[in-house]
Amino acid sequence: MAEFAACESLRTEPVTVVNVPRRNRQQRQKGLRADTSHRGAGAAYGASRVEQGPDGDWMVRTVPAAQATKIYRCPGCDHEIQAGIAHVVAWPEAELGGVDERRHWHTGCWTARARRGPTRRWS
Repeated sequence: MAEFAACESLRTEPVTVVNVPRRNRQQRQKGLRADTSHRGAGAAYGASRVEQGPDGDWMVRTVPAAQATKIYRCPGCDHEIQAGIAHVVAWPEAELGGVDERRHWHTGCWTARARRGPTRRWS
Protein backbone atom coordinates (compact mmCIF):
# COMPACT_ATOMS: atom_id res chain seq x y z
CA MET A 1 0.00 0.00 0.00
CA ALA A 2 2.94 2.30 0.51
CA GLU A 3 3.64 2.12 -3.23
CA PHE A 4 0.26 3.62 -4.05
CA ALA A 5 0.80 6.42 -1.58
CA ALA A 6 4.09 7.33 -3.28
CA CYS A 7 2.41 7.41 -6.71
CA GLU A 8 -0.41 9.60 -5.45
CA SER A 9 2.07 12.14 -4.17
CA LEU A 10 3.56 12.46 -7.70
CA ARG A 11 0.35 13.81 -9.19
CA THR A 12 0.73 17.08 -11.00
CA GLU A 13 -1.72 19.56 -12.33
CA PRO A 14 -3.16 18.97 -15.81
CA VAL A 15 -0.96 20.16 -18.69
CA THR A 16 -2.44 22.55 -21.21
CA VAL A 17 -1.33 21.91 -24.80
CA VAL A 18 -1.02 25.02 -26.95
CA ASN A 19 -1.19 24.64 -30.71
CA VAL A 20 1.28 26.86 -32.52
CA PRO A 21 0.14 27.79 -36.02
CA ARG A 22 2.34 27.01 -39.00
CA ARG A 23 4.11 29.73 -40.88
CA ASN A 24 2.17 30.87 -43.86
CA ARG A 25 4.11 30.20 -47.01
CA GLN A 26 3.54 32.26 -50.09
CA GLN A 27 1.43 30.21 -52.43
CA ARG A 28 1.86 30.46 -56.16
CA GLN A 29 -1.04 30.44 -58.48
CA LYS A 30 -1.29 27.37 -60.68
CA GLY A 31 0.45 27.69 -64.01
CA LEU A 32 2.80 30.45 -62.86
CA ARG A 33 6.49 29.84 -62.41
CA ALA A 34 9.14 31.83 -60.64
CA ASP A 35 10.72 34.62 -62.68
CA THR A 36 14.08 33.35 -63.96
CA SER A 37 14.76 36.13 -66.45
CA HIS A 38 17.58 37.45 -64.27
CA ARG A 39 19.59 34.24 -64.73
CA GLY A 40 22.20 33.86 -67.43
CA ALA A 41 21.91 31.44 -70.34
CA GLY A 42 23.98 28.72 -68.61
CA ALA A 43 22.40 29.04 -65.19
CA ALA A 44 20.79 25.59 -65.36
CA TYR A 45 24.24 24.04 -65.53
CA GLY A 46 25.94 26.47 -63.18
CA ALA A 47 27.24 29.89 -64.01
CA SER A 48 30.55 30.22 -65.85
CA ARG A 49 33.33 32.11 -64.17
CA VAL A 50 36.92 32.97 -65.01
CA GLU A 51 39.60 31.49 -62.77
CA GLN A 52 43.21 32.57 -62.96
CA GLY A 53 45.98 30.11 -62.27
CA PRO A 54 49.64 29.50 -62.98
CA ASP A 55 48.58 27.66 -66.13
CA GLY A 56 46.58 30.62 -67.51
CA ASP A 57 43.02 31.88 -67.36
CA TRP A 58 40.24 29.30 -67.49
CA MET A 59 36.49 29.47 -67.92
CA VAL A 60 34.98 27.16 -65.31
CA ARG A 61 31.41 25.94 -65.03
CA THR A 62 30.04 23.90 -62.14
CA VAL A 63 27.91 20.92 -63.17
CA PRO A 64 25.41 19.93 -60.45
CA ALA A 65 24.93 16.22 -59.76
CA ALA A 66 21.40 16.28 -61.17
CA GLN A 67 22.70 17.58 -64.51
CA ALA A 68 25.64 15.16 -64.76
CA THR A 69 24.20 12.47 -67.02
CA LYS A 70 27.28 11.09 -68.81
CA ILE A 71 30.55 9.46 -67.79
CA TYR A 72 33.74 11.49 -68.29
CA ARG A 73 37.40 10.91 -67.51
CA CYS A 74 39.06 13.43 -65.19
CA PRO A 75 42.41 14.68 -66.53
CA GLY A 76 43.62 15.35 -62.98
CA CYS A 77 43.44 11.78 -61.67
CA ASP A 78 42.62 9.80 -64.83
CA HIS A 79 39.60 8.24 -63.08
CA GLU A 80 36.04 8.26 -64.37
CA ILE A 81 33.52 10.86 -63.26
CA GLN A 82 30.36 8.79 -62.98
CA ALA A 83 26.92 10.09 -63.92
CA GLY A 84 25.27 11.83 -61.00
CA ILE A 85 28.53 13.21 -59.56
CA ALA A 86 28.88 16.99 -59.30
CA HIS A 87 32.03 18.25 -61.06
CA VAL A 88 33.44 21.18 -63.03
CA VAL A 89 33.99 21.78 -66.74
CA ALA A 90 37.00 23.93 -67.63
CA TRP A 91 38.39 25.29 -70.89
CA PRO A 92 40.99 27.93 -71.74
CA GLU A 93 39.41 31.38 -71.68
CA ALA A 94 40.96 32.33 -75.02
CA GLU A 95 39.17 29.41 -76.74
CA LEU A 96 35.70 30.70 -75.82
CA GLY A 97 34.46 27.25 -74.88
CA GLY A 98 35.43 25.22 -77.90
CA VAL A 99 34.18 21.67 -77.55
CA ASP A 100 37.65 20.27 -78.27
CA GLU A 101 39.18 22.17 -75.35
CA ARG A 102 36.58 21.49 -72.65
CA ARG A 103 37.58 19.06 -69.91
CA HIS A 104 35.48 17.62 -67.10
CA TRP A 105 37.32 17.54 -63.75
CA HIS A 106 36.47 16.28 -60.29
CA THR A 107 36.04 19.40 -58.16
CA GLY A 108 38.91 18.36 -55.86
CA CYS A 109 41.21 17.58 -58.78
CA TRP A 110 40.49 20.99 -60.33
CA THR A 111 41.28 22.71 -57.04
CA ALA A 112 44.55 20.77 -56.71
CA ARG A 113 45.69 21.22 -60.33
CA ALA A 114 48.47 23.64 -59.27
CA ARG A 115 50.07 20.85 -57.22
CA ARG A 116 49.60 18.18 -59.87
CA GLY A 117 49.18 18.54 -63.60
CA PRO A 118 47.09 16.53 -66.03
CA THR A 119 47.89 12.83 -66.04
CA ARG A 120 47.75 12.50 -69.80
CA ARG A 121 48.02 14.71 -72.84
CA TRP A 122 45.49 15.01 -75.64
CA SER A 123 46.73 15.38 -79.17
